[in-house]
Amino acid sequence: MKAIALFSGGLDSTLALKLIIDQGIEVLAVNINTGFGSTKDRYEHMLNLCKQVGAELRIIDIESEFLQDVLFDPKHGYGKNFNPCIDCHAKMFAVAKRVMEAEGASFLISGEVLGQRPMSQNKEAMQTVLNESNCNGLLLRPLSAKALAPTIAEINGWVDREKLEGIVGRSRDRQLELVEEIGLKDFESPGGGCLLTDENFAKKMFDFIKHDTFEVRDIPVMKYGRHLRLPDGAKLVVGRNRDENVHLQNIVNEKYYHIKTLGLPGPHSLLSKSATEADKELAAKIILTYCKTKEDTAYKLSLDEKEEIEATPFASRDELKPYTIM
Repeated sequence: MKAIALFSGGLDSTLALKLIIDQGIEVLAVNINTGFGSTKDRYEHMLNLCKQVGAELRIIDIESEFLQDVLFDPKHGYGKNFNPCIDCHAKMFAVAKRVMEAEGASFLISGEVLGQRPMSQNKEAMQTVLNESNCNGLLLRPLSAKALAPTIAEINGWVDREKLEGIVGRSRDRQLELVEEIGLKDFESPGGGCLLTDENFAKKMFDFIKHDTFEVRDIPVMKYGRHLRLPDGAKLVVGRNRDENVHLQNIVNEKYYHIKTLGLPGPHSLLSKSATEADKELAAKIILTYCKTKEDTAYKLSLDEKEEIEATPFASRDELKPYTIM
């Protein structure tokens, strides 16, 4: 007997794995990458948790499919920000079902808890996800199983329903008891989850689609730096710290210039290649305003290490507010 688990790397999905593995069932933990999960590489963290509970980990990239099918025209709309949670979950379950069929597995599991998230984890929303993904009866939610209708795995006796949980609501007390019982280490505290649920990230997304067609190659651009929109329409991204500078420096996207300061330490920045000369000059002034500079001194910056531009910084960062998205 084999099951496919939707695995986020969070505590709930890890406990769901353990509850099924403890019943003698082989579990493949599938982490589905939409591109918007995190700004950090969580592979080692996820691998560690899977090793602790005895599951195999597999990462499946659906960035292109997610943009094409879900992000910009969700059938069930968005949440508070740019988050099409119901459509996203349905897409993930549909992908997991494809994996299940390819692997010869018998059912699916997830770490969802009934009532933990009022909008996307109420009974109606959870049933909608099953209907949309054609997973009705196939998906077992081990942490809330006793509070939900029996699934095929329970009805057929593949899984002992009495050994599952009936957790409902936002309290984590029972999950923490299970952590102690199994000796789980290095798990994450509940976090913000998908970037699309973040208000500031949503602002960047809404601004982007007003000016450009969003593509897979644009996802890394959205994850790092301060984002500004200049008067003639160019997008400027300015690194906020060393880690962000490294990420921005490694981005390969033909839509953008890579801008560096010359002769003084400064942030790594990206600027739309469609930028007018006026926007280029303004971008240079903005970038210099985030450096340790003298107000009336001109400095040079390079665009793709081919073109140089000279500018003076603004007197105050307050002057950048009209252009700042977040």
